[in-house]
Amino acid sequence: MATYSPPNSDTPRCHALLPCAGTGSRAGTRQPKQYQPLLGVPMVTHTLSALQAVAAIERVLVVIAADDTWWTDRSGVEAVRRGGASRAESVFNGLCFLRESGVPDHDWVLVHDAARCLVTPEEIAALVAACRDDAVGGLLALPLADTLKGEADGRVAETIDRQHKWLAQTPQMFRLGALHDALKDASLTGFAGITDEASAIERTGARPRLVPGRASNFKVTYPHDFTLAQAILRSRA
Repeated sequence: MATYSPPNSDTPRCHALLPCAGTGSRAGTRQPKQYQPLLGVPMVTHTLSALQAVAAIERVLVVIAADDTWWTDRSGVEAVRRGGASRAESVFNGLCFLRESGVPDHDWVLVHDAARCLVTPEEIAALVAACRDDAVGGLLALPLADTLKGEADGRVAETIDRQHKWLAQTPQMFRLGALHDALKDASLTGFAGITDEASAIERTGARPRLVPGRASNFKVTYPHDFTLAQAILRSRA
């Protein structure tokens, strides 16, 4: 295992962590969706390119499944075969690896979904700038613009007030020690109710900062999402 040696251990550094062990069953792809080609390269490659373009991020860690045969090494990216049964478990395993390799608890970790391949370096840099001096940390998110409905038996049960409602995105940026401890506590109940890193931090009583993101930073989930993602990537190219 490589030992982490920061230039100045008193200065918090930023690390990126991508859970990349899922199968993407809803995507309808023959391989795990993070490896589905977009503009000729695996989707995760676009995600990593955005993270590696941010000067504030010193280290990029990808957590893959132990039996992953799709991953190919990439310069500047560390792959760890510690993927768990859930996204939260994979993140927790990645945090454990960072601590074991010598990363101090006060360093920042930006956890990002491999399938959010349209995030831009500018969005990531804005998150870092907003959270670097924050006591808790925070996440990219989008104020809810659409009308929100509650459902029962396939029919509308209620219209929910959308005021103060946000759609959580990634990256989500928290101190290594705080996030590790929050997920360790959640692991005692099998990570029940932990759908993102912020939800684990919220369980401790802390209130993460919301940093406005962009609608284009959506999570590629369903088959038609690939067409839209590829069109956006092509327009940027």
